Amino acid sequence: MSTLGLRNTGQEKYMDGGDGREMGMKRPQSFDSSSSYFGGPSGSGLMYTSSYAYGGEPPPFPVVRLRGLPFDCTEADVIDFLHGLNLLDILFIHKGGRFTGEAFCVLAYPLQVDFAIQRDRRIMGRRYIEVFRSTRQEYYSAIANEISDLRSGSPRRGARKAKSKDDGKDLIEHTGILRMRGLPYSAGKEDILDFFKDYELSEDRIYVVLNADGRPSGEAYVEFANPVASRSAMVRDRMTLGRRYIELFPSTTKEMDDALSKGR
Repeated sequence: MSTLGLRNTGQEKYMDGGDGREMGMKRPQSFDSSSSYFGGPSGSGLMYTSSYAYGGEPPPFPVVRLRGLPFDCTEADVIDFLHGLNLLDILFIHKGGRFTGEAFCVLAYPLQVDFAIQRDRRIMGRRYIEVFRSTRQEYYSAIANEISDLRSGSPRRGARKAKSKDDGKDLIEHTGILRMRGLPYSAGKEDILDFFKDYELSEDRIYVVLNADGRPSGEAYVEFANPVASRSAMVRDRMTLGRRYIELFPSTTKEMDDALSKGR
């Protein structure tokens, strides 16, 4: 199950129209709610209020189901697919230990479900992803099934939370350069400096990769003082910048130069 969490604010309650019982949030949220990378609310509005748009009744539980996900899909891929929305939980579905290609995504606000549905039939990698409305009962039933599947001892295959441990990053020789993947498109060098605030870096050693249109690609390369420093900085792998998980990879000067030349 996901490492993303749900925050119980004591103010927001949800129902799904089934038994009508109010339902609070599930686990402590791990995201920084003050961040602006996902356009999070700083004030009021129908998109972010709890019950005004529902005639005074608690709004529906904000959850959608994704189908057709690649079998090597990670949480970072789902976050990128639903970019712009506030994701509070991602639950990958398994059957007999195998990833089914489905996942439940809990959103922060009920009206964000409509925006998520607009992503229906968009592409992740080379696959069309279907997006469906779901309910609280379906979501909690899926959680129960996952727990049961885990207790049965079924080995997990596919839909990993992170590729870091499976990609052998610890075995790769460090050259002092790290590649960052999953950056918010609005992130600049100052944000990257803040992400690595415990390390000595300068802006002229940070290289944001641009795509063919000259726009940020979501990747960047960072040159550290030495290989020891870059290896130490790998503890930041899968940490968040804004509301995005950032993946780190040991890299080389050649890989960096090749990536930067494509955006020129």
